[in-house]
Amino acid sequence: MKKITLIATCAFGLEAVVKREIIKLGFDDIKVSDGKVEFLANVNDIAKVNLWIRCAERILLKLDEFKVLSFEDLYQGIKKIKWEDLISVNDKFPVNANSVKSKLFSLSDIQKITKRAIVDRLKNVYGVEWFNETSNALYYIEVSILKDIATVTVDTSGEALHKRGYRKRAGDAPLKETLASAMISLSFWEPNRVFYDPFCGSGTLCIEAYMMGRNIAPGIMRNFAFENWNLLDKDALKNEKNKARALIDYDRDLKILGSDIDRQSILIARDNADILGVDDEISFFIKDMRDVDLYNEYGVVVTNPPYGERMGKIAEVEQLYRDFGKKFKELDTWSVYLITSIESFENLYGRKADRKRKLFNGRIKVDFYQFYGPKPK
Repeated sequence: MKKITLIATCAFGLEAVVKREIIKLGFDDIKVSDGKVEFLANVNDIAKVNLWIRCAERILLKLDEFKVLSFEDLYQGIKKIKWEDLISVNDKFPVNANSVKSKLFSLSDIQKITKRAIVDRLKNVYGVEWFNETSNALYYIEVSILKDIATVTVDTSGEALHKRGYRKRAGDAPLKETLASAMISLSFWEPNRVFYDPFCGSGTLCIEAYMMGRNIAPGIMRNFAFENWNLLDKDALKNEKNKARALIDYDRDLKILGSDIDRQSILIARDNADILGVDDEISFFIKDMRDVDLYNEYGVVVTNPPYGERMGKIAEVEQLYRDFGKKFKELDTWSVYLITSIESFENLYGRKADRKRKLFNGRIKVDFYQFYGPKPK
């Protein structure tokens, strides 16, 4: 079977996490660059990767890459791609463009010329003069030009992959599911240990931990753009979902806790867990972190506490961080992992992190702080 090239796009800082996921899924010819991980696959692997990848935002099908110094270069490069292998006569194919440090910088012109080149080729192939674009198949085409090199891709995912299907409601400043999964992966939490989010908001970290602990594929509840394509086997996604359901571990004992001082947030968290059908398996409760009693000897905290952009009162946030540090100084066998944009966090928390790394929570640059506890005996 002919190999294709897929690109998993991700937030900056998560490339290594996504690479690790792709290796775990069985792929080994991998190339990493800023915000993306490129790898070789078979056509039907589009279904497998979209279904199982937890930390990437989209899976793109790479069609070609070529140098463009003029709009004629762009037109000819686009036109030589065998679009008929992908797009049928009535399919929809909107075009998006971006350009960085390149001679071609007018995005509207890049879009128009790309569309015209595709249409001109398909006119010749199908012998038609007009494309009504009325079918259910949708191909989101993107031309990205970086330093005069054009990369042409098609989005296989449709809606961004952080949209799992369980979060119908969100609280203030919600954490993307993809970032939540990455934080959990970086914490090296194991399902035999207690998982606790003391600032759980709408429950994303707890729900993602539950799905990881049960080995539930993150895309099990949603649809994808490629489902209406002729490129894959008709039952490719159905077969992958059936295999994924058989791999769910219902027997494992999990203890996942989420608390928040805000009653409305806890109600939203419970509603979201209910959509997944696990509201009785995750313990969400209303309580100030300072007043929570944790009796397990070992546990892992992964959390997205309030910070200036979200709460608006820096003095309150700073005191909260001091109290947070005091709380977990007493629980010295627990590991703590969190993100915040407050640069003085370590001073407020009262301990230097064992490790930290730069991440992005949406457009906010944050540090991911890692405080290691001892390994369980």
